[in-house]
Amino acid sequence: MENLTGKIALVTGATRGIGRAIAAMLLKEGCSVVICGRRQDAVDAAVGELAAETGGKVRGKAADVRNIDDVAELFRFVDREFGGLDVLVNNAGVGVFRSISELTIQDWLYVVETNLHGVFYCTREALLRFGTRAGGFIVNISSLAGKNPFAGGAAYNASKFALTGFSEAVMLDKRNENVRVSYIMPGSVDTEFSSGGGRDWKIWPEDIAETVRVVLRMPERTLISRLEIRPSRPKR
Repeated sequence: MENLTGKIALVTGATRGIGRAIAAMLLKEGCSVVICGRRQDAVDAAVGELAAETGGKVRGKAADVRNIDDVAELFRFVDREFGGLDVLVNNAGVGVFRSISELTIQDWLYVVETNLHGVFYCTREALLRFGTRAGGFIVNISSLAGKNPFAGGAAYNASKFALTGFSEAVMLDKRNENVRVSYIMPGSVDTEFSSGGGRDWKIWPEDIAETVRVVLRMPERTLISRLEIRPSRPKR
């Protein structure tokens, strides 16, 4: 996808933070973009702001990626609005950080169902559409927590370690069908998800969006399957 102009993209969890920055980048590159979030009011506000900022074609629909019916309806919305799909960015993600003895069943399900099950549901729907368009691209936004465990991260680490295996398996399944799969593993990004402040040293959401742009615009003969991103000068 050396030229993204005219491509149709879906970005999950895109009302703010990394997803919002990725959606803005894709619109500036000439894509038609659908975004989702869990609240329709937040989706509507983001759609209006993105349209004003980029002048691009952007639509939005509320969806909880944990809910398979919501996901199915989201993809039908993409079909109705733009008539197909070329790029899926699985960005929606959550974290609950507690000692394993304090982690509730509800906490576990919330994290794993969002960060892993939701990616599977969206990927499955995207692949059904890629088959009619002679290929497509999936970018999964993961985390360095997918290779570096830490205390209090049992649910989050488990979901992101699993996302690594899932991403690589799908890549191997579909690489000969003109479907490319990449996953990006950021460290500390300055978003509402990340605590502790520090825009002076953390990665910015726009940096992740630029990384996605580079991944998508690689020549079709080349795939960046995994990308780790760290702050160049982390807080000591």
